[in-house]
Amino acid sequence: MTRTYLPGILAMAAIVVASNILVQFLFGQWLTWGAFTYPLAFLVTDVMNRLYGASAARRVVLVGFVVGLICSLIGTQIMGEFGPLVTLRIALASGTAFLVAQLFDVTIFNRFRSGPWWRAPLVSTLISSAIDTALFFSIAFSATLSFLHPATDVAWAGETLPLLGAGPLAPLWVSLAVADWSVKLAIALIALIPFRLITARLTARG
Repeated sequence: MTRTYLPGILAMAAIVVASNILVQFLFGQWLTWGAFTYPLAFLVTDVMNRLYGASAARRVVLVGFVVGLICSLIGTQIMGEFGPLVTLRIALASGTAFLVAQLFDVTIFNRFRSGPWWRAPLVSTLISSAIDTALFFSIAFSATLSFLHPATDVAWAGETLPLLGAGPLAPLWVSLAVADWSVKLAIALIALIPFRLITARLTARG
């Protein structure tokens, strides 16, 4: 790691820590506050990729993964009202989703690197955020994957309810996933603005 990468490393670490804390607090019925900070990790990865290449982006992703793993392990040792703040299954889901989705983001970004400035960050973030959401919520809450950690009771997440309170019947965790993905999509579009400003300014300075 060089000093050049330090801002990206610190930004990724801060986002991961903040998201792990904010995920404990609800925002409405379907979201947590962490849903609004976590997608910024894709912005950091894309900025690093644009400025310094895929290798630098992967290093920053690895730092984020390690920080997230440490946060999850700490969470498993803190007891809340209903047990540990982070179960082993949640930790597995979080780590797997982050690492796989972020590495996909780097790969997809490179595929579209030579196109218009907005294409690589937009396409890579849309696809990788969908992967992230699918992996996290299915690993964490799907009844078919309960064998991953049978001691974790996720029966509440399987309760059948109207999708987002108004759609067809679906397990609760599906509504949570759809709401989470919707936020990621919105932030992916909004993040194009800081992506353009940051990369243009640092490229000009370099």
